[in-house]
Amino acid sequence: MQNTLKDILDIGPNCYERFIESATLAEIKPLEIELAGCSNLSGRYCVARTTPPDHTLFYTLSGQGKLTTLYKQYDLTPNTLAILPARQAFAVSIAAKHWDICWINLANTACWEHAALSEALVLENQKFEPLHLAMELLYAEPSATLRAGVMPILSHYLHLPFKGQTQQEHAQKASDDRLQKLFQEIEKRLQFDWTIDAMCNHIHYSSPHLHRLCQAKFGNSPVQQLIHLRIQRAKTLLLNTSWPISHIASYVGYPNIFNFSKRFKKSVGLSPSGFRHG
Repeated sequence: MQNTLKDILDIGPNCYERFIESATLAEIKPLEIELAGCSNLSGRYCVARTTPPDHTLFYTLSGQGKLTTLYKQYDLTPNTLAILPARQAFAVSIAAKHWDICWINLANTACWEHAALSEALVLENQKFEPLHLAMELLYAEPSATLRAGVMPILSHYLHLPFKGQTQQEHAQKASDDRLQKLFQEIEKRLQFDWTIDAMCNHIHYSSPHLHRLCQAKFGNSPVQQLIHLRIQRAKTLLLNTSWPISHIASYVGYPNIFNFSKRFKKSVGLSPSGFRHG
């Protein structure tokens, strides 16, 4: 389903932003930065663009935001870097009590051709705190000489997401990260009724796309990978606890002990009690 987006600029009175502009800071012009800033957001905040002229980077420091594109939604949690290509519609909004970010608009030129992705990309586990500190220094430091010393840091971290990886490799890493996050969540709640629809809703993928990714990553379908995780947890509990088998079955997502025993024997070759005492 396609999301409906329109141009919005709704920034409430509890949002604090420090702007870094090429018009006043000549040092950033060689990097072809159109505009940048550090923002501490709370209350009302929503910015949406249907045809943004520049590439935009959002790095989340703390709190949480939400990114919506025409076909997907993303949670922007701490240490995520969102890369939004020029001319592609997006909306970003606050999704918690606060959202602290630094953001950069990169010119849509050959200098930043690596940012011209086919779709938005959200990278997790990024360590961009030095970029944030460099930007705060650029904003606060009145001396042009001292600001110039910050530019190598800024340049390094701006180019870092694009070094040594093609657009396809970036997209693959993003898919791998999202898939890993999904199955980490599943592993935390094996007792939950994890249907295909529930998995797809959690990761915002279609069922065929999720199936293809799981086959490529694990050699299993999503349901087969779920069963694998459940059986692995059951084996651990059978060997390391004295819990009744019925409790273990329920804990790993099989409220019916007979279904659990049948599935366990099919996967392991032994009944649960045979495995425990073998």
